[in-house]
Amino acid sequence: MKIEVDSKLLVQLGKFFTPIVLGISVLWVVGFLLDESLRVRFWSLCAGYFFPPLGKESIIPTGIALGINPLLMGLSIAFIDIVVALFLVWNYDLAKKIPLVGRFMVKVENIGRSSSEKYSWVKPLRFIGIVLFVMVPFQGSGSLVGSILGRLIGMKPWNTFLAISIGTVSGCLLIACFADVMKSVFVKNFLLGLLILVILIVIVIIVFIYRKTKKN
Repeated sequence: MKIEVDSKLLVQLGKFFTPIVLGISVLWVVGFLLDESLRVRFWSLCAGYFFPPLGKESIIPTGIALGINPLLMGLSIAFIDIVVALFLVWNYDLAKKIPLVGRFMVKVENIGRSSSEKYSWVKPLRFIGIVLFVMVPFQGSGSLVGSILGRLIGMKPWNTFLAISIGTVSGCLLIACFADVMKSVFVKNFLLGLLILVILIVIVIIVFIYRKTKKN
């Protein structure tokens, strides 16, 4: 009996710590593969991804602007999303008891259950909906919220994990490619790059105002 209890405890501990150790170890090794001048920047950006309102749409372009390889930067942020999704596959109920994270999860669950327009479009699309939700770089569309929505619409945990993995890799690589192109444009023609950037900022502001107005 004692051996059985100990085995279950070891499995639970393994499920809790494996994603954490895996995530830290891989990013640590990747950092040491970079030049010393980029190493701290890379680790700082990866750590910053855990703190809202910073998201893939800001972290990845910043890393590329600082000289980090676009493919490496994009896949590293996608890897973080995948590790978080894996953690939630194994520890969803436990994660709800973690301060701040748990409160946020409960809030998202309540919004999802109330059929809010914010998330209602995901349900009929199911797997594809989760892929698109995670892929599109809107604030609050990462693996944490994606995992919660997958659970709310009745998807199996591993199907949700697969959808999040596909969505985050696709989204991060698209952002990385776009940021790399923008960086090249700035180098070749600063005024043109500045004009494109201003247009993008105006579009983002318009979308933000529209969403704010729609809520009110």
